[in-house]
Amino acid sequence: MKVTEITNLEFGKMVQAASQKLNQNADFINSLNVFPVPDGDTGTNMSLSLQSGAKYERDADTTAVGALAVALAKGLLMGARGNSGVILSQIFRGFSKKLADKQTLTAQDLADGFAAGAETAYKAVMKPTEGTILTVVREGAQAGLNVAKDSDDILAVMDAVYQAAKAALATTPDLLPVLKQVGVVDSGGQGLTFVLEAFDDSLNGRVSETADYQPDDAEMDEMIDATHHQSVQGKLDPNSIKYGYCTEIMVRIGRGKQVDHKFDYDTFYDYLAKLGDSLLVVNDDEIVKVHVHTEHPGKVIAWGQEFGDLAKVKVDNMRMQQETIMEHDEEKAPEAAPAAPEAEEAPETAIIAIAAGDGLATLFKSLGVTHVVNGGQTMNPSTQDIVDAIHASKAKRAIVLPNNKNIFLAAEQAAQVADIPTVIVHAKTVSQGMTAMLGYSPDASLEDNQTSMEDNLTTVKSGQVTHAIRDTQLDGFEIKEGNYMGIVDGTIKVTDADLLTTAVDMVKAMLDDDSEIVTIIYGADTTAEVAADLQQRVSDLDDDLETEVHEGDQPVYPFLISVE
Repeated sequence: MKVTEITNLEFGKMVQAASQKLNQNADFINSLNVFPVPDGDTGTNMSLSLQSGAKYERDADTTAVGALAVALAKGLLMGARGNSGVILSQIFRGFSKKLADKQTLTAQDLADGFAAGAETAYKAVMKPTEGTILTVVREGAQAGLNVAKDSDDILAVMDAVYQAAKAALATTPDLLPVLKQVGVVDSGGQGLTFVLEAFDDSLNGRVSETADYQPDDAEMDEMIDATHHQSVQGKLDPNSIKYGYCTEIMVRIGRGKQVDHKFDYDTFYDYLAKLGDSLLVVNDDEIVKVHVHTEHPGKVIAWGQEFGDLAKVKVDNMRMQQETIMEHDEEKAPEAAPAAPEAEEAPETAIIAIAAGDGLATLFKSLGVTHVVNGGQTMNPSTQDIVDAIHASKAKRAIVLPNNKNIFLAAEQAAQVADIPTVIVHAKTVSQGMTAMLGYSPDASLEDNQTSMEDNLTTVKSGQVTHAIRDTQLDGFEIKEGNYMGIVDGTIKVTDADLLTTAVDMVKAMLDDDSEIVTIIYGADTTAEVAADLQQRVSDLDDDLETEVHEGDQPVYPFLISVE
C-alpha cells in the first residue's frame, strides 16, 4: 500500500489515535520517573496536554490540514502541563507553522513539519539536554527528511520517523547517566514515541492497536484530579460556582432498553457541552466515560441512557463540598478573619504562586502573594490555568512563582500569552518561593523585583521527605520500596525506614556553620504532634538554631524543610 496525501480525515484520525495512545499508556510513562517517588506525572501531563490539543483539532471548522494543525498546536499550548507537555506543544507549534497554509499534506510536507517541530522544540528550551524528548524528535525528524528525498510515500516517511524515534529512545540511557543508573528510558521521549507510533498505526490502518482503549476508574479520577479540583478549591463563595454538580457516568454503548441512538462521539459530546463545563469524554468501542460540571445531572444521565445502559453514576454537590471546606477552615482558624471590603481594588502587581495545600496557600498569602493556583507535584497546572489566574487578578502586571521546575515552561508560555506584562521568578521549590517573597518591593519595577526575588533563591536550602514507590539504586543509595527519602535541592541525601530519622538526618545534611533558621512544613499525611517531635529533635542538634513549624496540607511530601 502507498499513500501520497494526508487529508483532514486522516489527520484527525492520527491526532485522536495519539490522544488515546497516551491515555492508554500514561501510567507506564509515569513509572519511568527517575526518582522512585510518588510524583511521576510525565504521562499524565502529556496525555492531558494532547487531550486539549485533540479537542481543539476536533472542534476546528475547517477541512484544511494546515489549519487543523494550527488548532492542534493552539490546544496543546493552552492545555500544556509540565515541561513534557510544553515541549510537546512546541513540537507541534513548529509543525503547524511550517504547514499552516497546506490544504493536504504530502510526504515532503510531513517530513518538513517534523523537522520544523524539532527545531522549535530545541529553541524553546534554554539549555537543551540530549537523552531527552529533544533527542527523540530530532532523530525521528531527520530520518523522515532522509526518506522524503527519494520517496513520495507518506507511509514510508512516517514509518521512518517512528522507527528512528524508537531507536533514539533506546539510546537515551547512554546519553543521560542517571537514566542508565536507574535502568529506564526518558519518560518524555517515551511519550513522544507513543504519539508517533499512533500516527504510524493510524496511517497504516492498524487501528486495533490504538483503538483498543478502555479507560478505568483510576484513569478518570487522575484526569479529574488534574483539572477539576482547581476549579472547586479556589472559590471562596459556594454560590459563585456556576455549575454545581460534578457528574460522572459510565455507559456501556449499545446495551440496555432505552437505546435510541447509535453512538457518535461528536453528537454525544456536543449535547453535553451545552449542559455545563469541565467536560471530559473518553471512549472505546464498548464504553464511554463522562465527567462534567452541570446544573442538570439528570439530563446527563438520561442522555447517556440513549446510547447504552449505565455501568456507573456518581453525582457530587460541589457547593456543599465547598461549604464543608469553608467550615473546616473556620474551625482551624484561631479567630475570625476581619471582613474583606466589599469591593477590593485590584493590585497593581499580582503575585501568583503555584502551591498544593490550603496551609501552603495561607503561608504564601501571609508573605504578600495575591493569588494562589492550586497545583504542584502530580498536579501541574496548565498554561491556560496560569493565564486565567493572571487575567482574573485584573492587575496591571504580574509575577509568577512556579515553585516547581516542572512548571517553568508552562509559566513561561503563560507569560507570553497573557494580556499584561508578566515575569517568572524561577523558584524550584516551595521554600525557594517563600524566600523569594522577601525580595519583593511594591514600589520596585517588574524587572527589578524579578532580579531581587531571584537573587534570594540561592539563600535557602530546600529539603523534601517522601517515600519510595519502588526498589532502586540511585545517588549511591540502595533504596527500598516503602522507605523514606530525604531529597535536598534535587539530590537524595538520606534514606531510612523511619520518617523522623529520615527527616532529622536530612536536616543534618543541610546544616552548615551559617545556618540560623530551620522551617518545617508538615503535609496532609502528617500530624502536628509528629511535626512537634521533629522540631524538638532538630532543636537538639544545635541550641542556636531557630525553628518554625507550619501546617502546609501538601500531598506527596510529609515534610518540606528549609534551612537559611
